[in-house]
Amino acid sequence: MITIRGLRKSYGNDLVLDGIDLTVAGGTVFALLGPNGAGKTTMVEILSTLLPADAGEVTIGGYDLVRETAAIRRLIGVTGQYSAVDDLFTGEENLLLMADLHHLPKRDGRRRAAELLERFDLVEAARKPSATYSGGMRRRLDLAMTLMGDPRLVFLDEPTTGLDPRSRRTMWQIVRDLVAGGVTIFLTTQALDEADELADHIAVLDRGRIVAEGTPDELKRRIPGGHVSLRFADAAGYESAVRLLDARSRDDETLTLQVPSNGDVRTLRDLLTRLDGAAVEVDALSIHTPDLDDVFFAVTGHASSLEGDRS
Repeated sequence: MITIRGLRKSYGNDLVLDGIDLTVAGGTVFALLGPNGAGKTTMVEILSTLLPADAGEVTIGGYDLVRETAAIRRLIGVTGQYSAVDDLFTGEENLLLMADLHHLPKRDGRRRAAELLERFDLVEAARKPSATYSGGMRRRLDLAMTLMGDPRLVFLDEPTTGLDPRSRRTMWQIVRDLVAGGVTIFLTTQALDEADELADHIAVLDRGRIVAEGTPDELKRRIPGGHVSLRFADAAGYESAVRLLDARSRDDETLTLQVPSNGDVRTLRDLLTRLDGAAVEVDALSIHTPDLDDVFFAVTGHASSLEGDRS
């Protein structure tokens, strides 16, 4: 769906995007992560035709970004971090306004609006002022407005910011349903658990460059630090395990050891077999594998509390 080669963008002497190469497969969720100021918003603005690049080649849906901008705009939809909902209009009126902007015939616009109100569970609120909507309802309406033009590619910028857990999961399911219907999602998010939950492919942008790329599992496997935490039933068993195992750390008060492990079934089975062979009883066991927070910190050197950036 998207092919990017050598994408560059500067603001004066500030190089924001430094030769980006990326490919986004159709019918998938692609997540772009990065610390504040990494260039995420700039990239989305370029890809959504809102900002010209300084150099590079981009095709979207087979169309050239520079020469065939109008065709690309017909393919895409953008749901920004800040809602495009007009509080003075009802939900239905917001959708009909978008239908007019897409030059849909009146009958087709009303039919499409009714379909989207049903799809996003907004039928009962359709004729209420959108100012009365909850955060989750506004976000669903915002996305429904984006879909009025039936885009094949949707840019989602922080789609669940400020939503409660139930509304977040509702939005996640909407995203999955869109992808199941063949829509491609280009996602930027502060929430690493959201990227882990939704993304088929992730790229991490830092200081204008892609510093890591892969599926969530591929990225997590690159990071060391996985371990099994073992708590023992008594001091004798604990000391036996200390002598038997190559523990990374120990806690003599809680009788707990941390043993390096990649968390796979074979490694865990071998570990327990060694303990059983030495007649050492394990009271409790937990597995820690690196998550996207660990990946983010390792590849950027930044904490993973991402904030929306304007560069």
